[in-house]
Amino acid sequence: MSPTGLAIIYIILWWIIFFAILPIDVDRKKIAKIEGEDPGSPENPKILKKFIYCTVITTILFSIIYLLMKFEYLNLRNIIK
Repeated sequence: MSPTGLAIIYIILWWIIFFAILPIDVDRKKIAKIEGEDPGSPENPKILKKFIYCTVITTILFSIIYLLMKFEYLNLRNIIK
């Protein structure tokens, strides 16, 4: 598979995993209320931690998918046909 196709698979997988782990470990208790802010939004969403977890999980899953494609256990061209 071309590098462009691999990059597209990685990016799509990354976004799916990111949106899946986004609501994990969210504390919705507010200390101070700010006018115009959604009352359900978290005080600290911990985005950096979620970004790192998402990148690690995506890299592991992508490596598995890449190896399956390389050794032809998962052939995307035959699946599409």
